[in-house]
Amino acid sequence: MEQYISPAYNVKAVPFEKIRANNYNPNVVAPPEMKLLELSIWEDGYTMPCVCYYILEEDVYELVDGFHRYTVMKTSKRIYQRENGLLPVVVIEKDISNRMASTIRHNRARGSHNLELMCDIVSELTNAGMSDQWIMKHIGMDKDELLRLKQISGLAELFAENDFSIP
Repeated sequence: MEQYISPAYNVKAVPFEKIRANNYNPNVVAPPEMKLLELSIWEDGYTMPCVCYYILEEDVYELVDGFHRYTVMKTSKRIYQRENGLLPVVVIEKDISNRMASTIRHNRARGSHNLELMCDIVSELTNAGMSDQWIMKHIGMDKDELLRLKQISGLAELFAENDFSIP
């Protein structure tokens, strides 16, 4: 059996310009916490790498986790300069559905989510053919929470897997 090696053992210094945000991150950080994050990075440096997926065809790294650390470098000239425009990154190899699930898992462990974006993610995963069981297992959601997000989104196709017939 091949030994698993966590991505954290292979941190890369990636030019900031080769990194882009994903379009599915529902995590929200208030301005005071963003200021605190900038101060933390200024005082302590980057203590956690961003998690990315490398897109070979475009030679770009797409963020899976670390959007706010990325944003600090984007908005803080002093940090960008001190870090020589390089952001610490680890790379994961996952398809888009699993990258979305990974983003949610990282975020749910520490932050709050934008409800509309969570609904969009559930919709996208459902449209990609992921079952309710897959969604619940991979993004740490129980059946009631998934049902609420589907109800809020109001998309009928999200309920295709459910049987609502009267016995």
